[in-house]
Formats: sequence, C-alpha cells, structure tokens
Amino acid sequence: MNIEEIIKNNEGTILDVRTQGEFMGGNVAGSVNIPVQEIMDRLDEVKSLKQPLILCCASGNRSGMAQQLLSNEGLECYNGGGWMDVNFYKS
Repeated sequence: MNIEEIIKNNEGTILDVRTQGEFMGGNVAGSVNIPVQEIMDRLDEVKSLKQPLILCCASGNRSGMAQQLLSNEGLECYNGGGWMDVNFYKS
C-alpha cells in the first residue's frame, strides 16, 4: 500500500511535525501535532498512535528528519512531505 492509499483509507495517523503556531495556521483535519524537536521527548505518545504514521510539515524536510528518527525507533512511518500535499489526498 502506498502513502496515498494509506491516507485515503485512514489506515494510520497523520503526524504534523511543524511548530504549534504553524499547525494552528492550517492543518490536515484529524492530524496530530508533535513538533519535530519534541518527538524524542514524547516518544511514548508517538508510539501510542495508530501506525503507520504519515509525517508531514511545510515542505518535507522536517518530516524527513522525523521519519528517520522514528524509523530508527522501529516505528512504521512515511514522509508524506508538505501538509498541503497530504491534505490533497485526504479529501
């Protein structure tokens, strides 16, 4: 299953790794916001989310960093890129 299908079928959790301020300015409906700099401190919370995780941010850079961190922790996650791209698949 590819990222687009996972999003369309609500198979996992969309995790937005932007800052809270950015998230409040617009986000994917139903997504969870945990800024990338807080991911390791909130790892138990992240692990409790329904997997796979679809990570998104503004452009895909921070979600790529988060994907690497979380993959190293054994979580099933994918870099969805920018949140607007993920939002496009959601609708």
